[in-house]
Amino acid sequence: MANEFAVFSGRTNPELAEAIARELGLELGNIKLEGFANGEVYARFKESVRGKHVFLIQSVACGGLQEEIDVNDSLMELLIMVDAAKRASADKITAVISHFGYSRQDKKSAAREPITAKLVANLLTAAGIDSIIAVDLHQGQIQGFFDQPVNHLTALPIFANYFEQKHLQNICIVSPDVGRAKAAKKLSDIMDADLAIMAKSRPAHNVAEVSQVIGEVKGKVCILNDDMIDTAGSICAGAQALADAGAAEIYACATHGLLSGPAYERLENSVIKEVVVTDTVRVAPERLTGKIRVATIAPLLAQAIHNVAVGESVSELFDPDFQL
Repeated sequence: MANEFAVFSGRTNPELAEAIARELGLELGNIKLEGFANGEVYARFKESVRGKHVFLIQSVACGGLQEEIDVNDSLMELLIMVDAAKRASADKITAVISHFGYSRQDKKSAAREPITAKLVANLLTAAGIDSIIAVDLHQGQIQGFFDQPVNHLTALPIFANYFEQKHLQNICIVSPDVGRAKAAKKLSDIMDADLAIMAKSRPAHNVAEVSQVIGEVKGKVCILNDDMIDTAGSICAGAQALADAGAAEIYACATHGLLSGPAYERLENSVIKEVVVTDTVRVAPERLTGKIRVATIAPLLAQAIHNVAVGESVSELFDPDFQL
């Protein structure tokens, strides 16, 4: 049974799970997932997982193919799959969380607020996970919310490869705020590009105000890099600030394309030439006719799953310079 593992998918992002399975040369495991009439989630493994290392692929976000699944359903579904695997005598359980929902509340920014990222970590621990594979957590310190190993991957090499194939010149990587500056610096190093940082404030949730662009962007091809795009208010405000500062062209990239509410309309009407996200969160195919492009994260996740399953090092996959 050594190194025997199985990969199962939740209902939030089955297309990504299928792509990961193809990269691994496996068939996705057989699991029954459905809802009761009152909305409760039911899960049952239709094959034996006794003694196996079970990998559960789920994006804690809205998604689904046949039916829309909200972020709360996706989280509960993951927890219930973990519990089912534990009670079915799985040897180890790794949650492959392509998007870690509730991660934006990773600290108390005001009195009487929750820390939901820690709450989700506690829930996963209580359910019985042995390790985590995650992609571009909102803040790196979320890894410390777990006592279990966290393999924290980054999509930066994927974005670097995408834009390098466009043969753009005079590039400046732009961080939309100070919190993203370290990741933006890594991307600028990979691409041998300049770096600029925006000063941004949030008067309310999903509302952003850009007060200053720190760095020279006039006449340059600017690439805004963030970990997620939700309603697209921040990224569009940042792009407009860059245009006002004289940027020649503006692109945007973000690992997690949540694209909620007015996001599509805002992006289409913005000064951004192209928006690149990964498939950590499912983007409906009908939405890919405009400025939005999707780059797959499947090879990176598949390599991480393989290395964890067979006991090989995963550290090279953390490196922004790593090439698959």
